[in-house]
Amino acid sequence: MSASRSLPWLIAAAALAGALGLYLGQRHFAPATPAGVAATRAAVVFPQPRELADFRLERADGSQLTLADWRGHWSLVFIGFTRCPDACPQTLAIYRDVVKGWPQDAGDPPPLYFVSVDPERDSPADAAAYAGYFSERIIAATGSHDQLTPFTRQLGMVYMTTPTGNGDYTVDHSTQLAVIGPDARLHALFRAPLDAAAIVGDLQALMAQDAEKDTP
Repeated sequence: MSASRSLPWLIAAAALAGALGLYLGQRHFAPATPAGVAATRAAVVFPQPRELADFRLERADGSQLTLADWRGHWSLVFIGFTRCPDACPQTLAIYRDVVKGWPQDAGDPPPLYFVSVDPERDSPADAAAYAGYFSERIIAATGSHDQLTPFTRQLGMVYMTTPTGNGDYTVDHSTQLAVIGPDARLHALFRAPLDAAAIVGDLQALMAQDAEKDTP
């Protein structure tokens, strides 16, 4: 069962995990842009960025990925797994288009953090090799389920393994992109269907608004 065809299962899992409230809460922000929130085409923006707890995941070189790695720059976060048949390659390919479409005078595009939620089959090196096929700006990591579960929940994401027969399984997972600001807080979400041009434009709007706040 693919991730894109298993949304009901994901919503049910989110309700049990307490993440459904976060998901539904975001829908109230979509109809209008609250005062002080950047006008965006596709991103669902939080009126107040959400604090994130620290976490520890492992990268291919053996170093740890922590909340500190998200400070000082904008970032995108996506969860998935290397055997994903549809949502993962499609999303990583869209990010590749984001990099290609990023304005040359706007500095480097935000990196994408690809976190595998299939640690039984994806080592950090496997995740990095898979992500690197799409873009060198994708940073891959994974961890144990004890690490991954709180990590994904605080981003409003969920995942679950689903048996497919003969002892095999797939992983159903959320397909949104989380937008992390330089303050290492959750600022916005991009939900499917994703569009590279809309992502570029919305990230530019969020960055511009953030820069204005820092201007005396």
